[in-house]
Amino acid sequence: MTRRSTATGCARLLAVILAGAPSATAADLGSACCADLDARIAKLEEMVAHRGNDKVSLEVYGLVNQALLGWYDGKEADVYEVTNDNQRTRIGFKGKAKIGKAWEAGYRIEVGIRSANSKRVNQLNFKGDDNPDDVGFDLRDAYWYLKEKHRGAVIVGITNAAIDKITEINLTQTESFAKYSDVEDTGLGMLLRSAVNGRLTDSGISWRRLIGDSGDQPGEGERGFNIVKYESPALHGFFLSASLGAAEFWDVALRYKGEFGDFKLEAGVGYLELLEGAQITVCAAAQDDEVLFGGIIEQETSDCRSYGGSFSVLHEKSGLFLNFGTGLKVDDFIRDTTRFSGTDVDEEQFFWAAQGGIEKKFFDLGKTTIYGEYYNYDGGGGTRRTVRAGDALNPTGVGNWAEWYTDVDLWGVGLAQGIDRAAMLLYLSYRHVEGELQLRQLNGAVANGPIADAPIDDLDLLMTGAMIKF
Repeated sequence: MTRRSTATGCARLLAVILAGAPSATAADLGSACCADLDARIAKLEEMVAHRGNDKVSLEVYGLVNQALLGWYDGKEADVYEVTNDNQRTRIGFKGKAKIGKAWEAGYRIEVGIRSANSKRVNQLNFKGDDNPDDVGFDLRDAYWYLKEKHRGAVIVGITNAAIDKITEINLTQTESFAKYSDVEDTGLGMLLRSAVNGRLTDSGISWRRLIGDSGDQPGEGERGFNIVKYESPALHGFFLSASLGAAEFWDVALRYKGEFGDFKLEAGVGYLELLEGAQITVCAAAQDDEVLFGGIIEQETSDCRSYGGSFSVLHEKSGLFLNFGTGLKVDDFIRDTTRFSGTDVDEEQFFWAAQGGIEKKFFDLGKTTIYGEYYNYDGGGGTRRTVRAGDALNPTGVGNWAEWYTDVDLWGVGLAQGIDRAAMLLYLSYRHVEGELQLRQLNGAVANGPIADAPIDDLDLLMTGAMIKF
């Protein structure tokens, strides 16, 4: 805005306000007003964020998602204030520029923010910051892309892999606060409590460690790594994506999005494979044997592979919906590790989950969601966790024991209410978690001793909070 246009606008405004006033007085006031207005505008311009150029757009976006997490582990109960990691608080910047009729370039930078981590908190730590990196800021995206309308897009930088969220496709509001798969985000950092003696484990084994050791579902994708990714244009509702990660993995996914009368449907399937020297947590055994036991490993490209898929269908008139996801992880390398050498440990991990209910705008405030859900995980041995001598979960109290088999069953119910005028979602979810832990005693470094159960108490979780987008 120039001084000339500012003065002209100010003069017109004064002419209306001061109509009928003596001309000399009006001129004096106009001069003083415009001088003051120019100064105020200059100050405001200094405070406003500017784009670096006028060729690339800039959009600032984000959300805040804070909740109260109540828990009962069979003996103790408490309530923590947490950042809901199902869709954690974040802020982002994105933009794009047209190169021609068919070409486009763009970027995204997104940072997550956790005040307390809902998937890491436990009975001894209300913030979930045993690892300081699990709270505070984390870089979720930092990439650029080049896109051609008929040929697709190439993406380079830190972002999600091709199969990210392939096992949790969801058309409803529950994706923001209670994902039906990837259930670790709701309180599964809680430590296991023995059903035999009522004591907490001091070996650091939490509920999420019973799910693939890291809490990652079989078939679940990865994000936060430097990758090169390709995304095809949509063809009859189908689109393909594939990525190659600097952390030594590659994956491919096929997704579909469409409508059939009153039904909306989204679905997808994906496959991921680790390469030699992989640095991701999809298959712990395929990357950790050298670190844990000092051995030298010859890892083949097919030692670890992961399959996953899901669908979400919504009947728009009735509001009835069903979400379903499943995944399989195969870690062929586990039987060649020092820990499980010569044993018949199960090298597969499998899960399935379903969530169904109704989501409809019963009144003007926004959509209401009422749902029920079930989740089951079944998995083999783990190379990372050991139940030490004297631990609450140790079957005999002596010796070290390895995870031989784990099982997690979860059922839950919940409801949510959208408030459209505030871009807000209020929610309440309850989950009951049961588990099975089977251990095998270590003889030196090899788990070939007796096999025994370590009974654990059930876990109850109640989460209520709100998410607001901007």
